Amino acid sequence: MATQHISSALRAPAPPSRPYAKANPGFGKRSTPDQRPPRPDDFALLPERERYVAGYVDHLPDGAAMDIKSLAKSLPLYGQMAVGSALRALGVAGHLRHVRCPADAGGGQIRWITRTYWSRTARDNEWWATFLGGAPAAPEAPHPPAPAVPQQRTPVRHTEETPQEAPQEPPADAPSPAYLALAQLGRTDARLALSAADCAALEEAAAAWLARGVNADYLVKALTAGLPASVDSPVGLVRRRLRDKLPPLPPTVAQAPTTGILEHRPMVECTECGAPGRPEALPDGLCRACRTPGPSADTTTAPGPPADRDVAAYVGTLREMLRLP
Repeated sequence: MATQHISSALRAPAPPSRPYAKANPGFGKRSTPDQRPPRPDDFALLPERERYVAGYVDHLPDGAAMDIKSLAKSLPLYGQMAVGSALRALGVAGHLRHVRCPADAGGGQIRWITRTYWSRTARDNEWWATFLGGAPAAPEAPHPPAPAVPQQRTPVRHTEETPQEAPQEPPADAPSPAYLALAQLGRTDARLALSAADCAALEEAAAAWLARGVNADYLVKALTAGLPASVDSPVGLVRRRLRDKLPPLPPTVAQAPTTGILEHRPMVECTECGAPGRPEALPDGLCRACRTPGPSADTTTAPGPPADRDVAAYVGTLREMLRLP
């Protein structure tokens, strides 16, 4: 969490009087649910700069631009580097996360967009991981509907439909594709001839195969391949093969039922460097490299002892130096 520092030297800015920068559709600020009502001391424990930036961001509506450049233009007291450092500190304090979400780009293509989730109430890492892990991929703002084009009315000719032109509907008691595939087994190999009762008993198990993307020909070939010389119980053998050889689920990405957008889990971006990762892998909104930065340039370390393999050479060098006048 960020260093707590209470100061009243600089108040948070008032809501912007001029139009704020709006992000492109699908980008920008997103408010998290279940936040407490705003209070004057919401960010009182933050340092002065972070409190100022947080107050401005909290006033922005959803969809406002949250990139460093846009915020720096609206906050003249701080430049881009200062705003970037403030956003990093606000992420550590539990107020925001940068998240990559999938969006439909049309034509079956998916592009990734970056959103900033904002919480006036500071949240811990467990809350963010749970919220972002279960947050569905929301679609972009819908495009405006195309203007309606008036259609010309044409006279409708009412003709009497002949029995040959009437659509033929399958009878209600027509056998299912799974039943027909089982009935085909005996015609493919007489050793697996099944009765009508056998096909009805195994119909549900065969339907599970077809539900996993295989067709009837594949099912028949899989059940008739490698049969023993004699089959005492065709129904028992088919039942066992239907159970033991059930194919895996097809490796396809499920489609969202209402939006048609591919269901991907959101990826959190490191607030410092932008590296993506799972919510649980970026505590405080920072990747491992940014959480544990390397030593600074002015840091000096004492030289360690020489390696074992260099001891002889090291002692020899010291002796030569002692011989010098």
